[in-house]
Amino acid sequence: MSNFQILHTESSSAARLGLLTTAHGTVETPVFMPVGTAGAVKGTTPQQLKETGSEIILANTYHLLLRPGVETIEKLGGLHKFMAWGGPILTDSGGYQVFSLSSLTKIDDDGVEFASHIDGAKIYLNAEIATDIQNRLGVDIIMCFDECTKFPIEKPRLKKSIDRTILWANRCKEAHNNPNQLLFGIVQGGIDLDLRSYCASELVKTDFDGYAIGGLSVGEGHEKMIKTVTHTAGLLPEDKPHYLMGVGTPADIIAAVKAGVDMFDCVLPTRNGRNAYAFTENGPLRLRNNVHIQDARPIEADCDCYCCRNFSRASLRHFFNCGEMLGPILVSLHNITFYQRLMSRIREAIKRSNFADLAKRFDY
Repeated sequence: MSNFQILHTESSSAARLGLLTTAHGTVETPVFMPVGTAGAVKGTTPQQLKETGSEIILANTYHLLLRPGVETIEKLGGLHKFMAWGGPILTDSGGYQVFSLSSLTKIDDDGVEFASHIDGAKIYLNAEIATDIQNRLGVDIIMCFDECTKFPIEKPRLKKSIDRTILWANRCKEAHNNPNQLLFGIVQGGIDLDLRSYCASELVKTDFDGYAIGGLSVGEGHEKMIKTVTHTAGLLPEDKPHYLMGVGTPADIIAAVKAGVDMFDCVLPTRNGRNAYAFTENGPLRLRNNVHIQDARPIEADCDCYCCRNFSRASLRHFFNCGEMLGPILVSLHNITFYQRLMSRIREAIKRSNFADLAKRFDY
């Protein structure tokens, strides 16, 4: 039986409603995954996350390898128990850190040597090691080790990274030995549509449980990103989940769902929440601004999150301006709730075949 079931496809676009079955539960798609890089979604408890409507979260192999270490997590019963999260977990392989920590890496076809950003210690990751670590963490969905490149990049260098990503993906498939986990391949290729086609066609031959679109939201801009996503999603097997990594804004998500993407993750809800930036249906609120000094309204009147039920814009502004940690916590909770409410509305709109009407509301 397939782990992914398409329930409904929108007639006017490639948007689809689905169910993704994992060892720790079934997830409705399209879905947004809050980011818990080091084993916690910053500023939130697992119970609070559940109350936002979150069903699945993301953690990062590289960061967990550095601290506390895979052996420690194993001894404590696996990542679910370590995080006190009973639902599904997806782990990134560490491939993004090849890009984000490029000044600290040495790379060749076998793998990547990192100088730890914490203490400079040498850390080595390759396809087999990254897969073994994720197998041992006991999560539900694991990602192939890949090479994410900068933007812009010369085509010969981009082609080399794609060949390396394909090579590593096949090695990850061979090394994968936990039958309770789904393994996703990652399509790279920058904004070069020919190279995206090449990478996708090679990865599809390996028959992964799902396929991710990586290497975007690195400076190429919304229009180029969505053009690339639309092209790439159309190359992927229809009966497998499609995951756009590290993206994005509400407008990014709406456009990508329209192109046929099922899964998303991004740090924006919590990172922006920690910086007094709140998402609303009418655009962002910057809560440090003086206009909120005596504003008794919540961030959004129709939001049922803990923050909006209990706190005014004025109190939130005060918390941020006096350095009270409650401010970042509350706005992060609101932002995650906003994203989960958006995904719920997207799913309902697809089901009712009026997704295009919803998309118009988020054109900002």
